[in-house]
Amino acid sequence: MKAKKKLLYFWIVIFIFSKIIIGIIPAINAEQTITAFYPGEKLTYSLKWGFIPAGQSVLEILPDTSISGQQAYHFQLKAQTNAFIDKIYQVRDQIDAYASIDMTHSLHYQKIVREGRTKRDIIVTFDWKKNFAQYSNFNEKKDPIPIPLQTFDPLSAFYYLRLYLPVSGKTMQTTVTDGKKCVSGVVKYIKRESISVPFGTFSTWLIEPDIKDVGGVFEKSKNAKIQIWITDDERRIPVLLRSKVIVGSFYAELIKIE
Repeated sequence: MKAKKKLLYFWIVIFIFSKIIIGIIPAINAEQTITAFYPGEKLTYSLKWGFIPAGQSVLEILPDTSISGQQAYHFQLKAQTNAFIDKIYQVRDQIDAYASIDMTHSLHYQKIVREGRTKRDIIVTFDWKKNFAQYSNFNEKKDPIPIPLQTFDPLSAFYYLRLYLPVSGKTMQTTVTDGKKCVSGVVKYIKRESISVPFGTFSTWLIEPDIKDVGGVFEKSKNAKIQIWITDDERRIPVLLRSKVIVGSFYAELIKIE
């Protein structure tokens, strides 16, 4: 039971990719050309709990699509445990996020959770005429919540972060919603640093999201911290994620770029 609980904490941490990249800056101009990412990009990461291999995660940008008549980016995150961890606590999760093509707000968000015996089919819809987001799980809807303009779902916010040049010591802020609540938070650019991962050695920026509103294992862990290293170029690709909490250290390391 203790092992399963620790593995549950592990997956809470790994989904930092989609849950707590919450501090960025005002929206880009609709006419600005986006060069940091584009459809076809596929990033693969190995997931580790300390030195123990635990699984794999893939971040991918699928072909542009249309949501309610609006052209949209389609971001996807998949995560799964390996054969060894499957025997203890199997995970098969997928997130699909859709953001306006000018990257000013989210349009739709879906999350399929298969973690042990836990199953969720989550959908968050956005009504930008009324400025509301609505959460549902297996078609059971919660009351809509008000959201400000330029609000993103957690995964789209992660890509939004890549649109801007880091500035040492700068703190940035925006709003993110998962359909149940809106979180206003910050991320800080710490310093440039050379980082080696299985895919190679990169010149990077170290960034640290504020985790005061995350709760869960982070709330219970003294001196908990999440660190993300992104490449020091116009792509700003995340190459390493590291988190330290009460149950240990967790890593997501880049192993492939397509």
